Amino acid sequence: MFNEDNTTEQMIIKALENVGWTYIAPDNLEREHSDVMVEPMVKNALIRLNPEIAEEPDRADEVIYRLRALIQSCSAQNLVTTNERFKKLVFEENSFPFGKDGRMVPIRFFGTEQDGDLDQNEYVVTNQWVYPYEYGGKRLDIVLLINGFPVVNGEVKTPVRDSITWIDGAGDVANYEKSIPQMYATNVLNFASEGKAFRFGSVNMPVDMWGPWHAGGDRAEGTLSDVRKSVMSMLTPANLMDIFRFFTVFSTDKKHRRIKLICRYQQFEGANLIVERVKAGYPKKGLIWHFQGSGKSLLMVFAAQKLRMVPELKNPTVVIVDDRIDLETQITATFNAADIPNMASAGTKEELVSFFRNDTRKILITTIFKFGEVDGILNERSNIILMVDEAHRTQEGDLGEKMRMALPNAFFFGLTGTPINRIDKNTFRAFGAAEDKTGYMSRYSFSDSIRDNATLPLHFETVPVELHVDQAAIDEAFAAMTEGLTDEERNELTRRVRIEAVMKAPDRIRKVCEHIAQHFREKVEPDGLKGMVVCYDRECCLLYKEQLDKLLGADACTIVMHTNNDKAGRYVAYRRDRDAEEKLLDRYRDPDDPLKILIVTAKLLTGFDAPILQAMYLDKPLKDHTLLQAICRTNRVYNDHKAYGLIVDYIGLFDDVARSLDFDEKEVQRVITNIDEVREQLPKLVDKCLYYFVSLNDRSSTDWEGLLAAQECLPTAKEKDAFGADYRVLNRVWEALSPDACLSEYRYDYIWLSQVYESVKPVDNRGKLIWAALGPKTIELVHQNITVEEVVDDLEVLELDADLIEQFIESSGKSPEKVAKKIEIDLVARSRKHDKNKKFIKLGERLEDLRERHEAGLITSIVFLKMIIDLAKEAREAEKEVVPEEEEDKGKAALTELFNGVKNENTPLIVENVVNDIDEIVRVTRFDGWQATTAGKKEVRAQIRKLLWTRYKLKDNELFEKACAYVEQYY
Repeated sequence: MFNEDNTTEQMIIKALENVGWTYIAPDNLEREHSDVMVEPMVKNALIRLNPEIAEEPDRADEVIYRLRALIQSCSAQNLVTTNERFKKLVFEENSFPFGKDGRMVPIRFFGTEQDGDLDQNEYVVTNQWVYPYEYGGKRLDIVLLINGFPVVNGEVKTPVRDSITWIDGAGDVANYEKSIPQMYATNVLNFASEGKAFRFGSVNMPVDMWGPWHAGGDRAEGTLSDVRKSVMSMLTPANLMDIFRFFTVFSTDKKHRRIKLICRYQQFEGANLIVERVKAGYPKKGLIWHFQGSGKSLLMVFAAQKLRMVPELKNPTVVIVDDRIDLETQITATFNAADIPNMASAGTKEELVSFFRNDTRKILITTIFKFGEVDGILNERSNIILMVDEAHRTQEGDLGEKMRMALPNAFFFGLTGTPINRIDKNTFRAFGAAEDKTGYMSRYSFSDSIRDNATLPLHFETVPVELHVDQAAIDEAFAAMTEGLTDEERNELTRRVRIEAVMKAPDRIRKVCEHIAQHFREKVEPDGLKGMVVCYDRECCLLYKEQLDKLLGADACTIVMHTNNDKAGRYVAYRRDRDAEEKLLDRYRDPDDPLKILIVTAKLLTGFDAPILQAMYLDKPLKDHTLLQAICRTNRVYNDHKAYGLIVDYIGLFDDVARSLDFDEKEVQRVITNIDEVREQLPKLVDKCLYYFVSLNDRSSTDWEGLLAAQECLPTAKEKDAFGADYRVLNRVWEALSPDACLSEYRYDYIWLSQVYESVKPVDNRGKLIWAALGPKTIELVHQNITVEEVVDDLEVLELDADLIEQFIESSGKSPEKVAKKIEIDLVARSRKHDKNKKFIKLGERLEDLRERHEAGLITSIVFLKMIIDLAKEAREAEKEVVPEEEEDKGKAALTELFNGVKNENTPLIVENVVNDIDEIVRVTRFDGWQATTAGKKEVRAQIRKLLWTRYKLKDNELFEKACAYVEQYY
């Protein structure tokens, strides 16, 4: 029944059996290895759920033929689209001509909770599923089937080393999605586990976006028992059907690609609490606090989608209430991108009144301010559900009261990204239900979001004291300046000029901008990240822009602000309509665009989402909700080089965090920590890494013998992984602090440790959680300080026949382990040099497998030496076929010159972007010897034409032919 070596797989299957799944061994399933569906199960379900098909069972074959065609049309390129088509087919576009006289009738593929027949589905779990053929096919660890459709793939690892984690399982899923995409055409979700952590994601979802699933208030993780709880909570038949139908949406990203979005557990929990409360009819309100950046907008999408489809709610009206003056918000964009049907908006009082007086049954998006213009009752229906965004901000004045008067029997749910203070009695009275003992019906805190990697931690950095706004000095100077004035005159002057005089002092602005420019260049830009400057007011924005242009160049930054009430026309240069502003912000989100810094004062401090933003340069007094929302613009997860959001504090707000973030939830005061605390960790982290090499007397040698001596201090995979994990912590701290002066005394040790880390890191992609790429600053540091010697083969050994190797070892007196280690070090260096080349990737995988077998004692040292010599010989041959990088550099240079020649006012190109795009496309499309084949030339030309004609609108055939000629010559 089970693979006995895999306790994780056994435990998960047993847990699934406990919650309603039936185990069937793969050999007992009625399918060929080439089948995606278990077609007899599909047919039986169609007959069971549809009287029209039960009358004539052959009709099921017609449905299965259509399903088979959909699955067979699936490719790696259209996987998400095919997955979306499958969901539409089974839930929406499911009509077949099986009625009387060929009338179209809806066909049911699944029993549902709403129809009361979930138990009519067949829930099967199997393992070691082979597809598409028995020998040489892929083997999936765990597959869940509902009515014969494979809806879940789980990949599990029993780690032979600590570095093998769920990420490696998720990597297997990603590879299968490319190599056997048909298996994922009917997929709902995938999961991965190594017996310590459980993570799940949807098709084509990047691994860093996979999330955990926690049951109720249990957030524990790290044991088989914890994984079991997650499996039994998430993967019940009812929950999986719920996720499939209501908690999955398909959207279009900024690059116009279809993507599949699936709920995180806090969104599933929060949305279902809303639905259950509405179905129960009481209480008619509730307050949800989910920390900034953890997905409130999608929670509302999922809740609205489900509310609209629950039959017992009798076609309800769902209202999303925002607190912005205009409707072009993140929430509106999220709903529109997700293609949610039956959407409406009310941008005027008349539209709002008409919507409710006409008893419209749709999802409405409007603003709280429109209710302020309405008098009396608009609609007394009880199945109207309002979800109010940023609830703490929308109860000012009588806006909230007017909303309740207009819809007296509606449900009101408040959602907020910041905790509500008990002192804010209006918000608790408006949304908090007495039945919710903590005041919240759902709570997802700062520490929850950090632990789940939904958001990043925040650090603040102090600046030289002379750049701070010194309140005591202001008071002293102001007293001297206003001596002799009456109290009334002094108060009026205070109101107008006191703080502005300090904030707008030319000398201070110059010094602050010099600090910003230097800090950004040294600490943020090297990691490919971007910044935001928050100024006191609109005039300050202009003053900062003027200074930063001198320091960073005019293209590096721009201002985004409201430009109304501008009679003098001072801000006209920054007046943009919505489309122009969104295009500008998309440029900012693009890592290749020269726009690096946004200058703001009020706009973008809430609702703005740009994961590439790391550093906020804060030069405006803010407090509590406003401050917390602003600094959380930097907490979005981006890539492995962004480990935290950074606030550079020019006001001194974080000199007293408790005063600046004064909430009843004291945990919020731990949202942001001083980067000095990170600095204090450095000596201990360096010492911890060096301790692995305490027996090494000399660390001055950087040749292969020096590396060999270091590697001998890490004799097994266990020691290597422990060192790798400790070094990764050090690496992230170093990247966070660089180029801080405190690093200088540890520089030599850090460079040496980085070399050792790279030398023992697996050559293939396994163990990514520990064995990740070095940060950009570390790579630059190592390259600056290490002279990399060419890899020189030990020809005396490599040219020996296999049967002479043992004789050579005996006569030379060399140990096979040492000879093998020398060849291994050279082979690793050669593989690193060509880490994007498919042949070297395969060689790297074979090398890692060989290392593991040798360490496990499965092969002798002599056999290991013979096999590693064979790999080294293959590497030498493969290297002869590699196109020298300098030739590709010549190609980029030639393309740059070509496109510079066509750049003019009518054709404003960013030439670097065009050349990089061509370079990237060709590297992906080409294959060895492509120039000599018609198919190779045709595919490369097609990709270049598509790029030039479609993306860059360069429909010049002569230009196209020249570009193709350069590519063929140099690539």
